[in-house]
Amino acid sequence: MTSTEKLRELAGHHGISTTYVGWDGNEHDVSEQTLQRILAALDIPAGTPEEIAASLADVPDRPWRQMLPPSLVLTEHEERSFPVHVPHGDPVSVWVVSEDGDEIEAEQLDIWVDPRVVDGRLVGRATFAVPRLPLGWHTLHARSNDIEGTATLVVTPTRLATADRILQRQRWGLAAQLYSVRSRRSWGIGDFADLADLAAVTAGYGGDFVLINPVHAAEPVPPHEPSPYLPSSRRFVDPLYVRVEDVPESAYLPRKQRAKLDENAARFTKVNKKATQLDRDTTYRAKLDVLEQVYRVPRGPARQARFDAFCAERGTALDDFALWCALAEKFGSRPSQWRTHAPSPDHPGIEELREKLAGRIDFYRWLQWVCDGQLTSAQESAHAAGLGIGIVHDLAVGVRRDGADAWTLGDVLASGVTGGAPADDFNRNGQNWNQPPWRPDRLAEVGYRPYRDVVRSALRHAGGVRVDHILGLFRTWWVPEGFSPADGAYVRSNHEALIGILALEAQRADAVVIGEDLGVFEEWVQEYLFRRGIAGTSILWFEKDGDTPRAPETYRRLCLTSVTTHDLPPTSGYLAAEHITLRSALGLLERDLATELADEAVARDAVLRLASERGFPVSGDEPGDAVTVESLHRLIATSPSALLGLSLADAVGERRSQNQPGTVDEYPNWRVPLADEHGKAVLLDDLADNKRFATLAAALSPPAEQSS
Repeated sequence: MTSTEKLRELAGHHGISTTYVGWDGNEHDVSEQTLQRILAALDIPAGTPEEIAASLADVPDRPWRQMLPPSLVLTEHEERSFPVHVPHGDPVSVWVVSEDGDEIEAEQLDIWVDPRVVDGRLVGRATFAVPRLPLGWHTLHARSNDIEGTATLVVTPTRLATADRILQRQRWGLAAQLYSVRSRRSWGIGDFADLADLAAVTAGYGGDFVLINPVHAAEPVPPHEPSPYLPSSRRFVDPLYVRVEDVPESAYLPRKQRAKLDENAARFTKVNKKATQLDRDTTYRAKLDVLEQVYRVPRGPARQARFDAFCAERGTALDDFALWCALAEKFGSRPSQWRTHAPSPDHPGIEELREKLAGRIDFYRWLQWVCDGQLTSAQESAHAAGLGIGIVHDLAVGVRRDGADAWTLGDVLASGVTGGAPADDFNRNGQNWNQPPWRPDRLAEVGYRPYRDVVRSALRHAGGVRVDHILGLFRTWWVPEGFSPADGAYVRSNHEALIGILALEAQRADAVVIGEDLGVFEEWVQEYLFRRGIAGTSILWFEKDGDTPRAPETYRRLCLTSVTTHDLPPTSGYLAAEHITLRSALGLLERDLATELADEAVARDAVLRLASERGFPVSGDEPGDAVTVESLHRLIATSPSALLGLSLADAVGERRSQNQPGTVDEYPNWRVPLADEHGKAVLLDDLADNKRFATLAAALSPPAEQSS
């Protein structure tokens, strides 16, 4: 076997795919340099032929060095056995402590495995069966003489129960970028109070849920990252969305501070009437300035008790996040400026910093408590208004390389690589998301708890969660630092563990799960998600058999089907090919504009022809007019999909894109306020009487609801 062959075999043993099938349908080989760099990120020496040979020879010994597997994740009623390694001939006892504290003995199976010499000692293997356990998080224990070991054992649902509930009838919901949805009382950015009102408006039109962008935590102080998909932490929330006036203590501000609050509110009322680029930094500075004053207002005993309970519940994770915020505030939001002094929350010098920054740490804990309360109120208001599902939160793929989670969870995130995507039809050079991926081995070693905490945070105030790029729970495209995004490789994850934990936490939260499963994936993935009770995602423009649009009646049932998505322009703009002309203006086209427009017209007209054939009128002269947009929504309503999505941008006639993939500052990504077809700002206060909204809501509503 050549050194190259050994390298590829070694990569395979560690979950790295040595080939991949691209968007063009062709199989591509991963380069040796990429494999070596990714193995290095997994702490596997492979830089020389000698290291490759030694690492390959070590593969069979690795599991024998562990008394217990790093963790076990299985489904309810599944029969599973596991190995226990002890010095050959020594006795061993194994038991499980359930999450309720019960002890259950594990039965040893009559399976003989020859002992193995590992690191100069003879190691024996005993095989045990996992006892019957309820759903939940349990702990596996083993003892052999003076050697003890523990491992996390998780029992997950075979199928998420909420899936069968949503399959009972078709329902629709609104998809909105919350920051863009302003009311007359917003401070230039849509907030959590606006979210509650948006839910009420949606319920008034017969909707069942509101899907919003991720509201994960960004930088603690300006400048504020505009992309909600590039957060600092996925375990905590962005105070940018706080409605300051709804914090109870704001009513007791001293006169001078109250005047400042009122002054800010009046100033932003004027800003809200403009459809110009959103200014997060100005809004956030103003809110932080006032929130600092509100924080200093004494809390009554009941409010203080609730704050204390929140801090106790969120524990060390909250403390470390608040510490990171305080450090970033003091030393700069880019940890490269201070990581030499505080490389991790466990560094010896950290305790001194905790003491010095105690006041600021408490402020940032308080901000999270305020966010938590307002998000809870939004979900309660959504249900009270009549939304069956309520608020559906969006879970971003990952976090910033220099953010809070990267600092506090550094041990379970890969270094020297970033997550991304290979080339596709829209991004011919691939994508680099500049986010450190989970290390599958390290996640297993810590019992998947960091991942569980991320999922729990997303579900904490939700009736559902949309998992962005859920394919990343199966495999992630790793790009070595300094490499082109096209020169990466897929690294496999334990999808049964990750999907199982997602289902367990969602079931306990009584929430639905929607997986964004667009893009390149293996054929069995969508079927697997269906079996586990996780809804897929269908976008009208992407549903094709070859070059032919698929008939809506062939769409999946357990699915959220929409005409458009946030990475495309609103439907009026898309029909007018504004995404093509925009990409041309930004220099992102690889072919000439005329060719791109011609190909786009062929694809667009095929969909319009399908709508026309089904009896839904379309316009040939003005493809982006309201009648055509309505017809496309009526078209997807003929699908069997349990969930239908209506973009708020479509509901008001907006034409501008929220996001242009492949750009950073060349386009105002995630900074476009809601406006109508004439470019005039649309406020939340006016949505309940918006004729276009009413028309599209009716297009997605069952006939019985339309006539009621």
